[in-house]
Amino acid sequence: MTRTSKYDAIVIGGGHNGLVCAAYLARAGRKVCVLERRHVLGGCATTEELWPGYKVSTAAYVISLFLPQIIRELKLKDYGLTILPRNPSSFTPLPDGRSLLLGPDAGLCRREISKFSAADAEAYPRYNAFLERVAQVLEPVLSQAVPDPLPLPEKWRDIGFGKRLRDLKKLWGLRSALAELGDDLPATVELLTAAARPILDRWFETDVLKATLATDAIIGAFLAISSPGSAYVLLHHVMGEAGGARGVWGYVQGGMGGLAASLAGACRDLGVEIRRESPVEHILTHRGRVAGVRLEDGTQIDADIVASSVDAHLTFEKFLGPEELPDFFRDAVSKIDYSSASAKINLALAEPPRFKCIPESGIGPHHHGTMHIGPTLDYLERAYDDAKYGRPSDRPILEMTMATSVDRTIAPPGKHLLSIFVQYAPYKLRESSWDDIKEKFADRCIETLAEYAPNVPGAIEHRQVLSPLDLERTFGITGGNIMQGAMSPHQLFCFRPVAGWADHRTPLQGLYLCGAASHPGGGVLGACGKNAAEEILRDS
Repeated sequence: MTRTSKYDAIVIGGGHNGLVCAAYLARAGRKVCVLERRHVLGGCATTEELWPGYKVSTAAYVISLFLPQIIRELKLKDYGLTILPRNPSSFTPLPDGRSLLLGPDAGLCRREISKFSAADAEAYPRYNAFLERVAQVLEPVLSQAVPDPLPLPEKWRDIGFGKRLRDLKKLWGLRSALAELGDDLPATVELLTAAARPILDRWFETDVLKATLATDAIIGAFLAISSPGSAYVLLHHVMGEAGGARGVWGYVQGGMGGLAASLAGACRDLGVEIRRESPVEHILTHRGRVAGVRLEDGTQIDADIVASSVDAHLTFEKFLGPEELPDFFRDAVSKIDYSSASAKINLALAEPPRFKCIPESGIGPHHHGTMHIGPTLDYLERAYDDAKYGRPSDRPILEMTMATSVDRTIAPPGKHLLSIFVQYAPYKLRESSWDDIKEKFADRCIETLAEYAPNVPGAIEHRQVLSPLDLERTFGITGGNIMQGAMSPHQLFCFRPVAGWADHRTPLQGLYLCGAASHPGGGVLGACGKNAAEEILRDS
């Protein structure tokens, strides 16, 4: 066994949350080591040159929710972080030759929606204003450790007076903020807990508008648009300002790995040691607290603090033995829902998609944002119906982005990258295995796209298909769940990762969670890493 020098803190995982946590700890004077299992940093927000000249955002593909505070405090723009806004931001083609184009331009949205419904064109600004008002109330909750309102059994943990007082102040602050919603409070509660479909049905009459918005409610989730909990994700399109303005999602120039590269640069200048290809085998403990980690090659690294940015299953059920955690906690962790139904297809194209409804060649405004294949609410529902019985959707939902429409640094001249996020591709199949069927399923997705953009199959020069099983293997996410656990009401806020342990701490002294398994959850946020670092520094 090889032993190395001791650090103040070890961070497991070099994804964006892990790097954010490391940077804030080092900024406070701590000696920090980041351990990344793969050869590339970024976790699911990474860039890889899969084919010569193509810089592919293999998993995550857009950014908006990343906290501007982190960008400022870590000076990430000085380290090369450039975010390119998308305008227009949404395009939905229809089988009948019509289409819907949406974006931050209110006039464009009014004209486009008016093609289908004058009433909906009038309702859409009111709908957005409601979501923005709710987002303004909730966004401060993302940027701090969550308060714990639960009456915990005394045997679970010793909660000091200071934490109880902080939690009371946070809860009172949240209550005061919610009070500002006034008559919108009942609708807000519904938005946070209920299903997307009935809410959209009340707001609008146009199916294509409802379907376009509803797609955002199920991305990354194994939920139907009529499932309770799906409405919460509707908030995401107006939360965050990383794209330059509220709700404007953007592309990271050079691919999503540009975020990790800027964070790594900040970390290095702060003295953080980053070790790639250093998979952790076990979190070491001594008398009820962490003592460091052991790598798969036998190397032991000592530290009094370990912050894990990987999910709860890996942290508590793989890296620790049953005897190292209390039974009540392990039992709760074993019940975390990792249900997922997402696949990712990355295509290198000789030319942009030419949609039947907009047949012109070259790059058009409709290529700038997310291109949706999912024309009606019933289409979305039927896609889920297949998956709930363990079958990939016969008519899959496709969310596509072509970052090369605004970023010419990621592909050879004249070539393009098309990123396709697919729903539904259930991790657990009733028959066969993903290794056997993934290419056939990808063919089905391309055939579906070809019904709207017939030139795509002939324009494909390279393709990568990542099934849910591939996502699990490649990125170390249990069940292929890109959120490190379902973003359902019972697994959010003070219930994430499990009830009673939502403040990044764990029953093992010195061990913390700093990834999406902790509050506020999935997405390219950075808040999980920042909030965890603040709690670690509070304790040390």
